[in-house]
Amino acid sequence: MTDAVTDAMRSHPCEWPERFERAHAAVCRFFGVADPEQLLLTPGCTSSLATAIVNIDLLPGKRVLTSHWEHHAVDGPLQKLSEKGIEVERIAAGHDRPVDLGAFEKNLARRDVGLVAVTAACNVTGDLLPIERMTELSHQYDAMVLIDAAQIVGWVDLALDQLGADLVAFGGHKGLQAPWGIGGLYVAASAIMKCPTAQCAIPDRNADDSGRPMGNRLVGNRPGYCDVGSVDQFSLAGLEASINRLGETTRTHDLEIARGQASRLRETLSRSSRVTLFGSADPDSRLPTIAFSVEGETSGESANRLRRHGLIVGSGLQCSPVSHEALGTAETGLVRISVGVRQPEHEIKIATERLARFAE
Repeated sequence: MTDAVTDAMRSHPCEWPERFERAHAAVCRFFGVADPEQLLLTPGCTSSLATAIVNIDLLPGKRVLTSHWEHHAVDGPLQKLSEKGIEVERIAAGHDRPVDLGAFEKNLARRDVGLVAVTAACNVTGDLLPIERMTELSHQYDAMVLIDAAQIVGWVDLALDQLGADLVAFGGHKGLQAPWGIGGLYVAASAIMKCPTAQCAIPDRNADDSGRPMGNRLVGNRPGYCDVGSVDQFSLAGLEASINRLGETTRTHDLEIARGQASRLRETLSRSSRVTLFGSADPDSRLPTIAFSVEGETSGESANRLRRHGLIVGSGLQCSPVSHEALGTAETGLVRISVGVRQPEHEIKIATERLARFAE
């Protein structure tokens, strides 16, 4: 990836349009998107989510459903909708599940939900939400679906044309292992948008009723590059290199290995009576993420102690205060450790040894 970024930085600006088209096509292939106009490259997942939410055409009186496990990148724009008089409600969680599907369907059955906006996985605990079933139920009751896929891209095989969601946002720097500053927004033909975008091209008089041009100019009500700005060409080159490398194997293989590695780290922490682990105990129900607290310490204090053991971890609220409210950890936060895609085994061994000393 480093070589690809360096090569892009050394390239002549006259090459940039061709490089952009090539990388865009590679991202579309990776995500199973047949029509490149349906995948907008953005500066990141936060930008993608904000662009999607602000441009969704919600009819008066329609409600929005979301979960208790959202990153602020979803929750923040939804709060803005709430301030404009659009009712936003949180889907009830199950006893041992992030979403109670029965309660979810009963809520949808009122037939006044215009949008369901949910994360595919809680970024604090790694717990997976049943996005496929939620999408099916939402469409059954005529609600659009926006998926925040930031946590799962690179870990699962996502064929966006087949997933069924109306909108999917993702970033490149997590499971895809690209540089910061690149992401994407998938906009299916089913998405009902009302986009007051500045036109990037002269309107084509031959455009059909849907706004799709007969030629190669994009007009109409879909968000475009006037809405998100120009993407970082160098980060995009890194994303292209990363997905080409990840494409050498299936996501399932990488995820199975990482879940085994995370389970070993989790088991090491569980030996301490002072450590409380959060998230599903079933590794198949979550990403390879470990979230925990230590009795008598804030997450920041635990993180500083881990640093002295040579481990750099995340601590605090992980930009998801609503998740911590649901978990009961809003006062202290949690420590989060995540295994990376194709994390070298010797690094897991070192981390396990250091965690054991920390837990003592």
